[in-house]
Amino acid sequence: MKFDETAIVESQRQISDGIYDMWIMTANIAEKSFPGQFISVYTNDASRLLPRPISICETDGRRLRIVYRVVGGGTAEFSGYKAGDKIHILGPLGNGFPIDRSGASGRKAILIGGGIGIPPMLELAKRIQDDKEIVVGYRNSDTFLDRELKLYGNLTIATDDGSLGTHGTVIDAVSANKISGDVIYACGPTPMLRAVKQYALDNGIEAWLSLEERMACGIGACLACVCRSTDKDSHSMVHNKRVCKDGPVFNAAEVEL
Repeated sequence: MKFDETAIVESQRQISDGIYDMWIMTANIAEKSFPGQFISVYTNDASRLLPRPISICETDGRRLRIVYRVVGGGTAEFSGYKAGDKIHILGPLGNGFPIDRSGASGRKAILIGGGIGIPPMLELAKRIQDDKEIVVGYRNSDTFLDRELKLYGNLTIATDDGSLGTHGTVIDAVSANKISGDVIYACGPTPMLRAVKQYALDNGIEAWLSLEERMACGIGACLACVCRSTDKDSHSMVHNKRVCKDGPVFNAAEVEL
């Protein structure tokens, strides 16, 4: 069930270059959300009709947290919001990661996040009660959320320029540090997810990928955010999946990257 709410900004701060951290007080969305889901955030500019999809980073009672990068006019507007401002949001949207609500499965998980795909890993790490490894990738040493992620599992960092942790990709970090597990949960840019999928296939590990895709409606009606799938979509009867509605989380075997 999704809710259309005029929520209230509780706090906001900049936590990295172009990265903002906002807590929002909601009536229903925070309580009903699950790791891996997202919200659509509407701007106050009438010329921008479409909402901006932003993953849910964390929930706390009736509050939810979003950590997002400023990439255009809409997110630039959001970055100027202050405590007490109203914010129009729709959610929770999409399917989250397939974990038991108790957080226990008896399997060791590897959580992998890259760039702005790191935020949803925080709530997932909080919910998973079993042994887990967390691997995150940044461009450089200008990191965010790493201190909080350390509270919930063994954290390994990779950076593109080698300024912190393993020099290279998240898969380089997994290999270099001999990280192993029974299931992978990942969110990040498509090249990263493609490498994670191949690593999972090569090592016989189940993998679930949260895809990043440009969205329009956010509820599966417009087909603007389709990805290539191995089976036919029951909605369009072609080999496509709607990232906003059928995802954003997919079994790696379901999608072609």
